[in-house]
Amino acid sequence: MVTTHCSWRTLEEWRGMKLPLSTASNEASRMFDASLTQFVGYWEDASVGGISTTLPKMLQADPDFVMGYVLTNSLHLYGGGASVHNNPDLKESVRKMSTLCDRQVNLSVREKKHVKAVQLLADGYIVDACNVWEDILLEHPGDILALKCAYLGYIYLGDSAQLRDSVARILPHWKTSSPYYGFLLGMHAFGLEETNMYERAEKQARKALELNRHDCWSTHTLSHVLEMTGRQDQGIEFLTSTVSDWEGGKSLACHNYWHLALHHIEKGQYQEAVDIFDSQVCQALVSFREGDFANVVDLLHPLRYKIFVIGGSNAQRDVFNLLLIHAALKSPRVEHHRIARSMLAERKALKENSPLTDRLLGKVVALHWG
Repeated sequence: MVTTHCSWRTLEEWRGMKLPLSTASNEASRMFDASLTQFVGYWEDASVGGISTTLPKMLQADPDFVMGYVLTNSLHLYGGGASVHNNPDLKESVRKMSTLCDRQVNLSVREKKHVKAVQLLADGYIVDACNVWEDILLEHPGDILALKCAYLGYIYLGDSAQLRDSVARILPHWKTSSPYYGFLLGMHAFGLEETNMYERAEKQARKALELNRHDCWSTHTLSHVLEMTGRQDQGIEFLTSTVSDWEGGKSLACHNYWHLALHHIEKGQYQEAVDIFDSQVCQALVSFREGDFANVVDLLHPLRYKIFVIGGSNAQRDVFNLLLIHAALKSPRVEHHRIARSMLAERKALKENSPLTDRLLGKVVALHWG
């Protein structure tokens, strides 16, 4: 997969960026950069064997490389769904990182803060971890690892405003010639989209893709914009015509295919959606599957304005709203029918040209609810 950055940085280059690394190994430095770049860009660089190769090479080059453990542990805590409570290897890796941090007197304040943030993340204190990473960025706005880790935390927390503002705060400090600059634009674009600033989000995402058409996250962001603004045909055309650009980003490709399925579902093209993934989310919920639609409403309706605490994007959380609407439509209880009507009015206001909303409103009219 093509990228805008594959000249991995030496220790001297990291020092020149005012982000020195506490290691004597240039090989560890280069593999740190290779791993970090793949982590930020959601892609695998075949020229170095992918991130599954560069991470162990980094620590083989310097087994005491603290920032190497920071990067490795951050990636596993965020990317693999692992926990120190159920993964002994990860628990040991976090412990070793902490021990090395305590022993190495020459670590910079920035590196020590990274260790503290990962410790907090491992213990489940995501908000506190993000605060530490933000503290790093105040003094070191060029620290892409701190930004990436804070950003992922905000996704987990469902904190849309911070998704937008965390990147906006550091963008003025970056040169447009930086190899990471396009990734920053894509990250900022997603924050704009998640705070309903669709026009600006689209402009930013397209600019990022002009810099690097293989930017999987910017592809993902633009798909969000097209879905949330009811442009299903454009969304389908965009994703299908650029598959060769983004499907190489293995860690995000499946999610982008999921967005393609959402566009088909909005158009009522259910078979096309099923061809992309085997079953819809609703089928995973026992009550809905068993036809107990009233119970689905009773369970989900009290939580609908609290669902943001599970994290994820607006489009992902919209699945819960759609599940609730469908259950309310099918429920035998009249008060649930009124809930469906009210929620569809809300959805129409947010997505005025959504064909799915219009079809569901048609069902409301057909039932002659007063």
